[in-house]
Amino acid sequence: MGDPLVGSALTVGNFDGLHLGHRAIMETVIGRARALGGPAVVYTFEPHPRKVLRPDQAPRLLTTLEQKLELLEAQGVDVVIVEPFTREFAQLPAERFVRGILHERIRPREVYVGYDFHYGRDREGSMRTLTELGPRLGFAVTIIPEVTVRDQDVNSTRIRGLLEEGKVEDAALLLDRPYAARGRVAVGDQRGRSIGFPTLNLDSESEILPASGVYAGHVSFLDEGEPVSGSVFLSVMNVGRRPTFKDDDPVLAEAHVLDFDADAYGRRIELSFEHFLRGEEKFPDADALKAQIGRDVELARERLGEG
Repeated sequence: MGDPLVGSALTVGNFDGLHLGHRAIMETVIGRARALGGPAVVYTFEPHPRKVLRPDQAPRLLTTLEQKLELLEAQGVDVVIVEPFTREFAQLPAERFVRGILHERIRPREVYVGYDFHYGRDREGSMRTLTELGPRLGFAVTIIPEVTVRDQDVNSTRIRGLLEEGKVEDAALLLDRPYAARGRVAVGDQRGRSIGFPTLNLDSESEILPASGVYAGHVSFLDEGEPVSGSVFLSVMNVGRRPTFKDDDPVLAEAHVLDFDADAYGRRIELSFEHFLRGEEKFPDADALKAQIGRDVELARERLGEG
């Protein structure tokens, strides 16, 4: 890593979701880095350690690596080190991790970690090891306490549970932003177009979609094309199997983009799920579905403040 990171304020962790608890750590690290005159550094892992060590128990992630890096940059982090997590790396003893990685490669002045941080082979590294070794190696260690919202800890597991229940507004409180899924626009079966509400079908890169139902939010274009990268549109989004047409369709996300008419096949987009409108329903026919989508569009405009 060399000299540029000497004197840094450093934090280490997975930081899936970059939720309020993680943001509190980042705010502290960035503030201390500015005071020390060094960079604010985040050391994280890809893929998530449990995907390598216990794939059957690995959590579905709230953010892709791309989203995580963008969020860290937007918050003001100067340097992100992404460690490729392998079985070999997982065998590194805790003390070697602290000495060889944190101290020798990065040489921080101060290290900040969350209250539940473990590291090293078999997660043997405890806070005690870190707080004892740090001062001997020349860096201070501070443990950042948990952040609570509505008297409960903010953590990725809790947020995943809220999304599984379709409670996207509650999830947004803990994330400090709406939950968003990314992917490319795939060619669908044109059912929406046939009833006057064409949709963009998401071939999702994200590991989580909220519960089946209809949501109001926004669609953002992420790559070059027309509309240009960064363009944002109001949207009504459906997550589910579209039971009016077929009972055994796979679960997918599709977005009817308001005030929009362009060929978007192959474009990378982000769906931001901001308000839950209703659960998924099976309608008697396409006309009944069309009437309901019309009501969904009006409600979406109202909920998003543009009605």
